[in-house]
Amino acid sequence: MSNVIRDYLKKEFHTASDETYGHIDEWLEWYQGDVGKFHVYSVYNGVSVTKHRRYSMGMAKKVCEDWANLLLSEKVSIKAGRYEKRLEEILERNNFRVRGNQLVELAFALGTGAFVEYRGADGGIIIDYVRADMIYPLSWDNGDVTECAFASTRVVDGKERVYLQIHRLGKEDGEPVEDPHQYYIENRYLDAKSGKELDVPDEVEPVVDSGYERALFQILTPNICNNIDLDSPLGVSVYANSIPQLKGCDLIYDSYVNEFVLGRKRVLVPISMAKKMMQEDGVQMPAFDPNDTVFYQMPGDRQSDFKLTEVDMSIRAQEHELGIQRSLDLLSLKTGMGTGRYQFDASGGAKTATEVISDKSDLYQNRQRNAILVRKAVVAMIRAVSFLDLGREVKATVDFDDSIIEDTNTTIDRNIKLVDAGLRSKLTAIMEINKCSEGDAKEELERIASDGQITGQDIDWTKGEGPEEDAENNPEADEEGSQ
Repeated sequence: MSNVIRDYLKKEFHTASDETYGHIDEWLEWYQGDVGKFHVYSVYNGVSVTKHRRYSMGMAKKVCEDWANLLLSEKVSIKAGRYEKRLEEILERNNFRVRGNQLVELAFALGTGAFVEYRGADGGIIIDYVRADMIYPLSWDNGDVTECAFASTRVVDGKERVYLQIHRLGKEDGEPVEDPHQYYIENRYLDAKSGKELDVPDEVEPVVDSGYERALFQILTPNICNNIDLDSPLGVSVYANSIPQLKGCDLIYDSYVNEFVLGRKRVLVPISMAKKMMQEDGVQMPAFDPNDTVFYQMPGDRQSDFKLTEVDMSIRAQEHELGIQRSLDLLSLKTGMGTGRYQFDASGGAKTATEVISDKSDLYQNRQRNAILVRKAVVAMIRAVSFLDLGREVKATVDFDDSIIEDTNTTIDRNIKLVDAGLRSKLTAIMEINKCSEGDAKEELERIASDGQITGQDIDWTKGEGPEEDAENNPEADEEGSQ
């Protein structure tokens, strides 16, 4: 289906070919932990060929889960002044805290993801979360996608259709003439097999004027270069260059599991003891349960040996565990998390190290680098949501959870000591602890003062922007947003 869509868009919009799409299916297989040409293999036992399935640790998905939790977890703080309450309602209705985290996970797995905003039939604001294989950039400038098509499948009259939502700038030479500085959204339907364009349903507008000079979509990628196609605006999977390390983890883990399977205790039984015995009702029953794989019939050349022989192979558990740990360290390093991120425990799985990390570590530096693009995408998404809701943009800030760098209790204790020593104001301390603006910190201090916990004279702030800083966000934003 992807080829059908790309051929259609290439003909209609003259887009360049992109080699990155050819790798998305492979990245998806590793994300799912089932790569046919690697996890299924054949063994010839001298008589016949049997197929076996290799055990997988599923580390590709685990790495992406961890990146999503490091970047867009439930602890991320989004501030939007007086529009914040209304914004939280919209985000909650769109399940942003869950779906946003999942989008980051998929973007790091498949290389690209996107937020797409629009008004629903009921007038509500809808945020779509689109994965890489449904994203088709049409034009871009300096790596930033300016026009894009987003695909999804629909069933119309029992037939599969491809629905394309195309976000593009206006055409001056079109009919009718459009504003070239404004975005328009085209809705198109294609036959899923032939790629032939079909008429859109009666209830769907072919072209919608967004009335907005910014795109109502935001592209999200890992902050690493695409070394498959240097000119592509698409990103690459965070493990695109770590496939050998993923294979190493699964090869050693498969051997580790088979070490226990093949190393089970066995008992060789003389053939005379394995013969069938006549029961009282005339039915013959074997002396040993044939389904019990502990007991095996003794080879014919040892029939004269009437002793039960125990076969108890030693298991190389320690060597395998050391090998798995080395593979995990290599994978962690290649995917930007530094060494020591994962520890292989005695239960046979990989667990994440939870200790606080240094701000000079590879993980911290890569996390800060990836946070730049995530913050940019979320802030632009909030601008688009506020425009659709209020007809104007609202400023917003995004603060990420830094507890992986420094424990929250440590931050609180340090601020208390600095305030007590007269080396920091209460205002600054609240701003750092609560990760809020100066205006929000002043309001918090006023609430504390009104509760009688401190006096008005104790409020130590300097002149600066307070609650008035959101005047441009319209003091009546709450009233407008709730209508």
